[in-house]
Amino acid sequence: MKSMTRVTSLLCLSGVLLILVTLASLRWGADQVSFNTVWQALRSTHPQSLDQQIIRTIRLPRVLGAALIGAGLAGSGALMQSVTKNPLADSGLLGINAGAGLMLTLCLAFFPKLSTLQTTIGAVVGAAISAGLIFAISSLKQVQLNPTTLVLAGIAISGLFTALSEGLALVSQLKQDLAFWYFGGLGAVSWSQLRVLGPILLIGLVLTLLLAPQLNLGYLTDDAVQSLGKSLPLLRLGALGCVVILSGISVALVGTITFVGLMVPHIARWLIGTNYRHIMPLTLLLGATLTVSADLIARLINPPQETPFGIVISLIGVPFFIYLARKEPGNL
Repeated sequence: MKSMTRVTSLLCLSGVLLILVTLASLRWGADQVSFNTVWQALRSTHPQSLDQQIIRTIRLPRVLGAALIGAGLAGSGALMQSVTKNPLADSGLLGINAGAGLMLTLCLAFFPKLSTLQTTIGAVVGAAISAGLIFAISSLKQVQLNPTTLVLAGIAISGLFTALSEGLALVSQLKQDLAFWYFGGLGAVSWSQLRVLGPILLIGLVLTLLLAPQLNLGYLTDDAVQSLGKSLPLLRLGALGCVVILSGISVALVGTITFVGLMVPHIARWLIGTNYRHIMPLTLLLGATLTVSADLIARLINPPQETPFGIVISLIGVPFFIYLARKEPGNL
């Protein structure tokens, strides 16, 4: 009972924190407004003032997009860390985002008139190709996935796909256009994009929550899981499918953001324990809070200019990665 009270309290506090950060992000930016203006903009379907229009048409979709993408990246990180038994797993670090970025570059270079949905499908396909290559390389001639080989394969694939993306961007004169995706930013997120991609992101998030109870099997060996009559390959395939969808959409919307999926699941474990039934919902809430907060900080550093929020996350994520890498594997 005491444990469940703690879980409920942490989830409620995380939800309240996300709401507060969201309101702060709607109020502050290059143009400062009052909370009353924010409230009026949220209540009215036809905003009267320019500030209300800015909140409703620019800041609100931006904040909602940040929350959905943050939750998606954090959830995909938790999925990967569980099924690969690798505490350093993250869609950015393992090269899945790089595959999505390469396909996005191909779309912009050769098919510039594709719709948002078509471009996003391309990014998801690129993420799937990258993930397939990484898992194939890391499991070659092995029954179980090797975490070290997985990281090395991810680094190799990421380096290759990133180099191909940059070379193609240079040849096609897309370097300036793709700078947005290299550093990450939410400035281009709009209602039209969210209407198309928001429902898909929500479905992906629901699937991660449904998979969460099964992720506790990741603490067992493959043989132990098979003795329980469970299919670990099927679980890995389902988890990988969610990761590919969430990562591909995130790259298409805001660029190649790294470290969200690495940091947030670890923070959730420290706060709430090792049961993925509890870890996953807290991870989604904390991931949303992190990206909304990082975007707000990025807008306040040098207004009216925007600092790419991917840089803000990296400034936090790199020391966190070094800390995790130095820890003994048994302590993770």
